[in-house]
Amino acid sequence: MGLAGVLSLAGALPAGTPLLLDVRHTLPAGGDALSHGRDLDCWEVRKHNSSEWCHFIRTNPDCRLDGGFLDYLDGVFCVFPPRLLPLAVTLYALWLLYLFIILGVTAEKFFCPNLSAISTNLKLSHNVFSLTTPLHGVTFLAFGNGAPDVFSAVVAFSDPRTAGLAIGAIFGAGVFVTTVVAGGIALVKPFTAASRPFLRDVIFYMVAVFLTFVVLYVGRIRLGEALGYLGLYVFYVLTVVLCTWIHRRQRGDGLAPPGPWEPEMPTDIEEPEASSTNSGDYGEEYRPLLPSQETSLRILTMALSPLDYRKWRRKPWYWRLFKAFKVPVELVLLLTVPVVDPDKDDLNWRRPLNCLHILTSPLLCVLTLKSGAYGLYQIQGIFPVWGLVTLVASALALIIFITTSNEEPPKYHCVSCSSFCQVFAFLGFLASAMWINAAATELVNILRTLGIIFQLSNTVLGLTLLAWGNSIGDTFSDLTMARQGYPRMAFSACFGGIIFNILVGVGLGCLLQMTSSQPLVKLEPDSPLVWVLAGALGLSLVFSFVTVPAQCFQLGKAYGVCLITYYLVFLCVALLTEFRVIHFSTP
Repeated sequence: MGLAGVLSLAGALPAGTPLLLDVRHTLPAGGDALSHGRDLDCWEVRKHNSSEWCHFIRTNPDCRLDGGFLDYLDGVFCVFPPRLLPLAVTLYALWLLYLFIILGVTAEKFFCPNLSAISTNLKLSHNVFSLTTPLHGVTFLAFGNGAPDVFSAVVAFSDPRTAGLAIGAIFGAGVFVTTVVAGGIALVKPFTAASRPFLRDVIFYMVAVFLTFVVLYVGRIRLGEALGYLGLYVFYVLTVVLCTWIHRRQRGDGLAPPGPWEPEMPTDIEEPEASSTNSGDYGEEYRPLLPSQETSLRILTMALSPLDYRKWRRKPWYWRLFKAFKVPVELVLLLTVPVVDPDKDDLNWRRPLNCLHILTSPLLCVLTLKSGAYGLYQIQGIFPVWGLVTLVASALALIIFITTSNEEPPKYHCVSCSSFCQVFAFLGFLASAMWINAAATELVNILRTLGIIFQLSNTVLGLTLLAWGNSIGDTFSDLTMARQGYPRMAFSACFGGIIFNILVGVGLGCLLQMTSSQPLVKLEPDSPLVWVLAGALGLSLVFSFVTVPAQCFQLGKAYGVCLITYYLVFLCVALLTEFRVIHFSTP
């Protein structure tokens, strides 16, 4: 529980109490049915008179939101009068969309570049002829691209009442990516799929889905099974590296031309380039190169500008509108998250801003850990922790400002130095991870609130809103990649990236909930929708596993139409099951 507490991703239970994760909506109602809702399922609030909503929410322990900075249930049922409930829902929906923007911007512009710098420092080369490239692609790159999905799953698993969001999001995103995104790629640009990577990824993903199905059927996951998820991902990584090494040996280190039976880009060696974050784009857009004679104030002002005015003038109106929504988020992130860019000569060193990061990044970490509980804690009841962090960080920032120059980055900022000295890359990685964790916590809480308002299970919210929100970035990037003439790489990303999400999301999410006295997490899928999800995902994988080789890996518009039609049918069945129009008997 020490690790779970530090990461602010888990809650404590009394020793010896099995952790029960209900993947439908909440724990079964218990106790007597008091008139004011004490000990009742929070889902029952809408069944009471509107005059009792606020008292029900404030007196019912099941309505307390663990973690997060805002109490959404109290806001919608107590702050807003009942007649303004539609207004509250609209505001919550807009805030939900903005949370997805925060997650996407943080992962793309801050988390991934720092992760890339750390991987470069660990000698994981980006060179396409290096064997370490596939290792980079399926570890650091997968972690960077899947960070919002994994953090959302871990946060959802941390509370028994929101575990259904995790299951719904993991399965729902899997169905969405392997049908809508993969089908969209085939519609945009018919192509020949990479045979061996495709078969390998689909087989591993089917094994992961089957393992999750068994865990849900048994109703529990033990320590060994949670570690098995992580172990299976390690085995997948080793398989990717081994397959790449064997293929290079067969091809004579890539010098021989591909045979007529092979696709143009059949190996994994080029796959990471497709989905990797180009940290150079970040520097080009936000951090223009400054002449050495610039003053520190000028450097700070330019470094904090999230707009490239030349790019702004060239872009269409809808890009400008979306950029205007992102500017406040980017400005706050620029103030609190340092970025080390190994693709730039100065490594993105901005002395005044980096010295400011020495103060703001630690403050961010202590004030977001456990929703500020640790940062607001007073030492000996006198001095708050955030005050101590401010004093120490200010002294360090002053020392660094005095001992460095604007023109040349210090050794502890360089990528070429040791991991211990690469202070700013690790600080930026930690700060961006805390931002993602905080946004994911708010996201899970607001989804649970919307589920209570509309009487929807967490599973259906996970397979729709959470899955769509976390997958929208991958959808646009993959379809754009296909339009630019790289459909094979985009298609490979559909099946390769989600392996990380399901294995690490479920494995790490459940592992953090276990204690030494109770190495067991119980999963009770009370809703038949969970089985619809699992069956739909498994069936879509089997369909692709059979039909793609049957077409000699030639994927065209017919394949794309079939996949998208399949998803629409699945979504209709899932919604009809949720609203009890279709009835299934649970195992």
